[in-house]
Amino acid sequence: MPGYTTRILTIPVAGHDFRIRALSDLQQFADPTGRARRAGIHSSLWSLFGQVWPAGRVLAETMSTYQVAGKRILELGCGLGLSSLVLARRGADVVASDHHPLAESFLAYNAGLNDLPAIHYRDLPWELPDASLGRFDLIIGSDVLYERGHALQIATMMERHARPSAELLLTDPGRGNVGAFSRAMAAQGYAVDEEYGLFDDEGDAPGRGRLLHYARQAAGAAG
Repeated sequence: MPGYTTRILTIPVAGHDFRIRALSDLQQFADPTGRARRAGIHSSLWSLFGQVWPAGRVLAETMSTYQVAGKRILELGCGLGLSSLVLARRGADVVASDHHPLAESFLAYNAGLNDLPAIHYRDLPWELPDASLGRFDLIIGSDVLYERGHALQIATMMERHARPSAELLLTDPGRGNVGAFSRAMAAQGYAVDEEYGLFDDEGDAPGRGRLLHYARQAAGAAG
């Protein structure tokens, strides 16, 4: 790709190897047409979408066995699309979303690498309403609470796009914003179950990685 160097990773998920095109490293930035500036993405954050992070691997593993039949699914901040690829391989009805200008092209390329059909993609800034997106039975995301304001943005998105019995699954490496988010979700009638110690964040936070499952209290247990 012009301005970037990439590599092909092999990521095993539930006994199947997924091939993923990723950026070669975190020192990648090229913005000749101003797309980064228009998207509001700082150069220091630009390359983060282009890696497979521990939280993303855990979410993909979770999606490899989660009950998804008959559910409409939305992935927030899909990045390179590993979880959406896992879901697509299972035949799930999934919409991948992100706001990074390169996410759509990397997702399409990675679907082709894995002999999968094109995955429905939406450019989805979290702070802007999108009435055309509709509602979902399951919303997922990995490490999406990395800034303080994201808790309110994603909680508001749940109000817009979650069906009454919807579930939300997030993997979080311990950013410190989960408490505020869980309180916002509780105000909408969601209870949370947490599973701890699933992964480290780059080895610096042993045991802090967790899977969060949110469901409305009348909606029943996890899948």
